[in-house]
Amino acid sequence: MQNIINLVISSGYWPIAGNFGLNTNLLETNLINLSVVLSLLVYFGKGVLNNLLSNRKQTILSTINDAEERYNEATDKLNQARTRLERAKVKANEIRVNGLSQIKREKKELINAADEDSKRLEDSKNATIRFEEQRTIEQVRQQVSHLALERALEALNKRLNSELHSRVIDYHIGLLRAMESTTD
Repeated sequence: MQNIINLVISSGYWPIAGNFGLNTNLLETNLINLSVVLSLLVYFGKGVLNNLLSNRKQTILSTINDAEERYNEATDKLNQARTRLERAKVKANEIRVNGLSQIKREKKELINAADEDSKRLEDSKNATIRFEEQRTIEQVRQQVSHLALERALEALNKRLNSELHSRVIDYHIGLLRAMESTTD
């Protein structure tokens, strides 16, 4: 460290150019140099510093204004989204209620339709049973009639002789003549 101090002190004796030289006396040169530099900085830098500060101020203000505008837009969008959400909740609730009532109606309609189908099937079954009963009764009648006719013919054939046969023919001829005389 001592070497550096000696170098700086010994360099004070070096002449740079004519009247100019390096003054190593700190007390004499620093205050003057500092005052000159500071006064030059204040004089020339005042406008630059003011411009820089005003530009920075404008940038900060515009950034703040932009941030406030974005905040207001975001708040408006949030409020709109909340409103849409509430509407959607109300609509969803309406749809749910309508769906439940629709399900109840359809359930009743299905039950009623099933009851009607059951009644129709019961009526159809009863009609079929009645039809079959009527058909069976008719068949039994026909069979009974057929059997009765057969028995009657058998009985007639057993009892029928030529004398009875002549009397039946005479009786029917007499009936025909009586009918003929009533019509004339």
